[in-house]
Amino acid sequence: MKSKMISLLVAGLICYATTFSQLTQTIRGTVTDQLLQTPLAGATVSITGTNKKVVADSLGNFRIPNVAAGTYNLMISHINYTDAFASNIVVNTGKEVVLTIAMETKVRTEKAVEVRAGSKKNKPLNDMSVVSARAFTVEETQKYAAAVNDPLRMVTGFAGVASADDGGNDIVIRGNAPTGLLWRMEGVDIPNPNHFSEAGGSGGGISILSSQLLANSDFLTGAFAAEYGNALSGVFDLKLRKGNNEKKEYALQAGLLGLNAAAEGPLSASHRGSWLVNYRYSTLSLLNSMGLKLAEGTTNFQDLSYNVYIPTKKHGIFTVFGFGGLSSQKQHIETDSSKWEMQDDRYAGKFIANTGATGITHTIPIDDQTTIRSALAFSYTANSYNEQYAESSKTVVDNYKDNYITKKILVSSTLNHKINANNAFRAGAYVNLIFFKYYKLSKENPNAPLLENINTSDNTQTVQAFIQWQYKPYNNLTFNVGMHYLALLYNNTGSAEPRASVKWDPDSKSSLALGYGLHSQLQGMGVYFAKDDHNLYPNKYLDLTKAHHFVLSYSRLVGYRLRARAEIYYQQLYNVPVTVNSEKTFSTLNISNEFITDPLTNTGKGRNYGIELTLEKYLDNYFYYTVNGSLYQSKYTAADGVERNTRFNGNYLFNSVAGKEFPLAGQRRVLGINIKVIYAGGYRTTPIDLAASQQGGYTIYKEKEAYSLQNAVYFRPDCRFSIKWNRTKLTSTLSLDIQNVINRKNIYNQEYDLLKNTTVTNYQNGIIPVLNYKVEW
Repeated sequence: MKSKMISLLVAGLICYATTFSQLTQTIRGTVTDQLLQTPLAGATVSITGTNKKVVADSLGNFRIPNVAAGTYNLMISHINYTDAFASNIVVNTGKEVVLTIAMETKVRTEKAVEVRAGSKKNKPLNDMSVVSARAFTVEETQKYAAAVNDPLRMVTGFAGVASADDGGNDIVIRGNAPTGLLWRMEGVDIPNPNHFSEAGGSGGGISILSSQLLANSDFLTGAFAAEYGNALSGVFDLKLRKGNNEKKEYALQAGLLGLNAAAEGPLSASHRGSWLVNYRYSTLSLLNSMGLKLAEGTTNFQDLSYNVYIPTKKHGIFTVFGFGGLSSQKQHIETDSSKWEMQDDRYAGKFIANTGATGITHTIPIDDQTTIRSALAFSYTANSYNEQYAESSKTVVDNYKDNYITKKILVSSTLNHKINANNAFRAGAYVNLIFFKYYKLSKENPNAPLLENINTSDNTQTVQAFIQWQYKPYNNLTFNVGMHYLALLYNNTGSAEPRASVKWDPDSKSSLALGYGLHSQLQGMGVYFAKDDHNLYPNKYLDLTKAHHFVLSYSRLVGYRLRARAEIYYQQLYNVPVTVNSEKTFSTLNISNEFITDPLTNTGKGRNYGIELTLEKYLDNYFYYTVNGSLYQSKYTAADGVERNTRFNGNYLFNSVAGKEFPLAGQRRVLGINIKVIYAGGYRTTPIDLAASQQGGYTIYKEKEAYSLQNAVYFRPDCRFSIKWNRTKLTSTLSLDIQNVINRKNIYNQEYDLLKNTTVTNYQNGIIPVLNYKVEW
């Protein structure tokens, strides 16, 4: 009996030890040349702090099996390339870690220097972006408090980036209007990839793109490289993750924002290709029913995104990618006048925002030093809003109506050529075929008649071309020069834009960079087709809005995995559309979206300038933090020649994010706490002329005092709590994100209310908890 108990005890211990030892996973991937994106054979990949080390095969592939669950840093070395680092690689038991790691060509062999892990953290993936640019990781979109896997909400933790308002994810970069942002995916310009997006906008309610699909990507805030065009404030250069090409893997997520399912796997048992797909369905009405009033009425959205990777032996690499999102919000009008508490209670309508894009890319090497990447893509957006107004309990009238449909076919090709170790060359062209059907009925003011502002069905084209050259005389000194050209064929307007930058690393700890660029952007397409009282198109020949960007950047490693950065920038905008009426103070620098139908002229100006300071502690011992502050000015000049604050001139912005994980039981469980705090100067507002508003029955502003008032300080702390369980071939995570944890009512705007016969202040969202449970296997 005693020996039997001992045997059972030993068997139990063996079983426990076996189970514990199975809490491992594989790290594998491909090492590539950063410029050519071709496989790099012979690179050594090692996990720092361990004895695990492998060498990439002839196709650049590497595999490190049996890596215990945890967080690691990788160092990649090659005799002809500078060392590369992959930091904070999270290994869970549920899924393999599959990486693509790019390496820069080494100019010459120099004497050994001290290598500091993390010294190249957040270095842009695009090696020709050296100022106001950083890479962001999928881990950041998942970890940052209240980011809810949304890249736009995540970057509001970066220096100089602020949310336009809590109700959406539009962002303000260095005082620029949210409309100045460019979206790019896999090298292809794409439409705004957000649910509940409005025509002419760059954001919306929440991202269509799932973090399950994204790979590490670049975010730029000024003086962009020559390949980026049609943007004034920022660029999201998104990369998609390849699916697992060896085995099928799955993820399911359920939460207050809805249900999410993802799957990936190999195309076949013998093929090196893969597929990856993600689907999400949600109803925000659930939050409203819980008393968290994000929006009135019925609010729904769903989306699908995918990426198929198809390598061939002789014909290069093909990818097929795409995304699509459907979103709608419907509110029934209240006809019972006894329930009207505010004037807004008398309005209701239906809003629809649908968007999608799909494309195919082809990358093929011409020789060992040259590759060509081509793409063909199609995109579709449809936005509509029908609004009604209850004049009385028995009378409901149409108050506003629009319907905007845009279809685009994009063809692009980019050549990458490595002349030698010192010189690299990149050139390309993009052609957009644009087909649209726009219709808009609106009123000049609530008492005016409903008139047709836009009614057109037409097509046009845009052409972009660029060329850029990189020269590296030494490993620590890089010069980039280039030219971008953008043209709208509809009215034959165009812009030739020089770009240049230089980066110098005086030692292994420091980096100094200077960048300049001339940038331009089209107006919202519907602006060109606005009609005046004579049924003419006064905005047909509007020119591009243009801006000179100057950026000086300095960074230094001031401690172990602790980096300080400073950037000084100046942006001079000109050719800005403003109203032709010299008594008006309107400028497109103050809008977040929409097609403006007033007659406009390119006589406006603007300028943004400031300094950004950042102290960033890279993840170490399961702890990270970033603290940054911005002091800035954002000014504009309208048709009357007076310089004023822009709507988005908050003057100062302070962000901080931090997080700590607590591994328990040998990584079987990991507790996580993440916080984010935003403290910013309030946006500007125009005083309301109360007497005139009471007489007119609607909000009338003091035109000459545009944006002379500043809202109260914007303050919002967010937090995230999570617990992750690692089991054999299974990882599950329970998380709770709480936006505005103290339920502070930050100001949104002020308006005159007819029912109350006075001005009222509208506030932004209060506390918003988002609970999620995710399983990966």
